[in-house]
Amino acid sequence: MAKHKLGHASEIAAGKAKKYIVNGKDIAVFNVNGKFYAIDDRCSHRGASLSESDVEGTVVTCNWHGAQFDVMSGKCLNPIATDLRSYKVVQEGDELFVET
Repeated sequence: MAKHKLGHASEIAAGKAKKYIVNGKDIAVFNVNGKFYAIDDRCSHRGASLSESDVEGTVVTCNWHGAQFDVMSGKCLNPIATDLRSYKVVQEGDELFVET
């Protein structure tokens, strides 16, 4: 497993997300009350960016067609789409890393 530096935790406000590109793959990192989670950034239904979608608690709702995903696991919560890959986020001070 490889560890990749993303950026700073302070760049992502609580309840928000930010997209990072790691090895050519779009990954969305979510701040849920100071804990960080990462899943594929592209909705498995039609490819919308989830980092630009609405987040409530640990659920992100795709802005295009309403597919919902658990940001902690990537699990799809309704039948419109399929599960996404999740990634482990490691925080060291203010720096964030993702394991792929």
